Order: sequence, then structure tokens, then C-alpha cells
Amino acid sequence: MSSVVHLAGPHRRGPDLEELVAKTAFGDHDAFAVLYEAVTGQVFGLVRRVLRDPAQSEEVTQEVLLEVWRTAARYRPERGGVMTWVLTMAHRRAVDRVRAAQAAADRDQRAAAKAHTPVYDEVAEQVEGRLEREQVRRCLRTLTELQREAVTLAYYRGFSYREVADLLATPLGTVKTRMRDGLIRLRDCLGVSS
Repeated sequence: MSSVVHLAGPHRRGPDLEELVAKTAFGDHDAFAVLYEAVTGQVFGLVRRVLRDPAQSEEVTQEVLLEVWRTAARYRPERGGVMTWVLTMAHRRAVDRVRAAQAAADRDQRAAAKAHTPVYDEVAEQVEGRLEREQVRRCLRTLTELQREAVTLAYYRGFSYREVADLLATPLGTVKTRMRDGLIRLRDCLGVSS
């Protein structure tokens, strides 16, 4: 016959949690160590079900047990058992961690959305620019020779009205009139509203 006594099952008595909390409230480290061993497994299990992440679950479990150490004097037996008190703290702390993580993810997503700039389509820009230049060239060909020369000298080469008049050996008033008429024809040809 075996002389080993099995302590498992319904006849096994665990430590008196209320007594351990009362001693912990007075700073008894040994009582807290026993309390810690008695509740850690269930606290970790609950937190792990809420968080799903083992590392974060360990961290939150430690935070909860530290809170038990700090707040043991606030435990009120008339409000419920020690395990209920500890597990309530654990559940709240785990839910707070989930909410904080979600808030951070939402904040990051909003920041990323604000920082998002549309992708620059270089090919489309080049094609559009080429089409606009071709349209301007086509419209310039509809101007008279004097209008085309005056507009080209003033707008593409940067000469003033007076310099254009000197280069074309044409009176200043005539150059201004031809340029005004040429610009009106260009505007109409390009479909630009005034």
C-alpha cells in the first residue's frame, strides 16, 4: 500500500484568502507571497482570455497583483469574496489595456490618413503638359505674324512691350494693340474664360 496522501479533490483546503488579505493590508510580505501563489493562476487565465497576448497578460497580471498589495486595506468582505475582488480588478485592468490599445490604433490610423498624400502620377502629368503645349502651339499658329512674334517675345522670351516694339521696329502702340488682340484670340482658342 502506498503511504502517499493526495491533497487534490473536494477535501483539500486552500489558504484563507480573507486572512491573507488582512495580513497583507498590514504589510506582511509572507502573507502576500501565499496570496500571490493562490490567485496568480486564475488572474493570469482571466487576463489572457481578454488580451490573448501572453506577454501583455503577464504584465497586466503583475499590475493587478501590485494593486492587490497596495489596496489590500480597501478590501471589504461584505461586498464579496477575495477572489471576486481580485478577478474584478484583473478584468477591469485587462479591458482598460484593450481599450488603450484600440485608442492608440485609432489615433495612428487617423494620423496616417491625415498624412496621406495622393500618389503623384508623373506620366499623367507629362502627358497633360505635352497636350497643353501642343494646344498652345496650335493656337499660336492662328495669330497673325506680328501678333505671334509680339506674344512670343513678351511671354516666352520675357521682353517688355517697349523692347518688343524696338526688336520688331514697330510703334509701341501698335505692338500693344497686336498683343492685346493676339491674347484675346489665344484665350478664345484655348477656351479660357476671362
